[in-house]
Amino acid sequence: QVQLVESGGGLVQAGGSLSLSCAASGLTFSTYNMGWFRQGPGKEREFVAAIITWSGGSTYYADSVKGRFTISRENAKNTVYLQMNSLKSEDAAVYYCAAAPLGRAVSRTRSYDYWGQGTQVTVSS
Repeated sequence: QVQLVESGGGLVQAGGSLSLSCAASGLTFSTYNMGWFRQGPGKEREFVAAIITWSGGSTYYADSVKGRFTISRENAKNTVYLQMNSLKSEDAAVYYCAAAPLGRAVSRTRSYDYWGQGTQVTVSS
């Protein structure tokens, strides 16, 4: 049974930082591309960032987070991370990690077969 478990969400002031983690189990982690998505109140789930299978692999970001967020992974720990800096009120959302098989477009929600339950990020102004 595949499980993706996010952690690290919470309340932060605007301009602050948070680091999210996602621990995966039940799948061969190193063979999956990993992504982070978010969903704000009343909004559709949107792409945030993705990283290709191998550690140190290519990364992709939504324009809204480029230069502020960093995605990384440690295949030895079956974990993907999202470092979020210079947080803005519009970054507040539930953040989800997800796993996609190779060969699919990493920015599309339908590319991902497995999803975590999400972690809440709240940004106070």
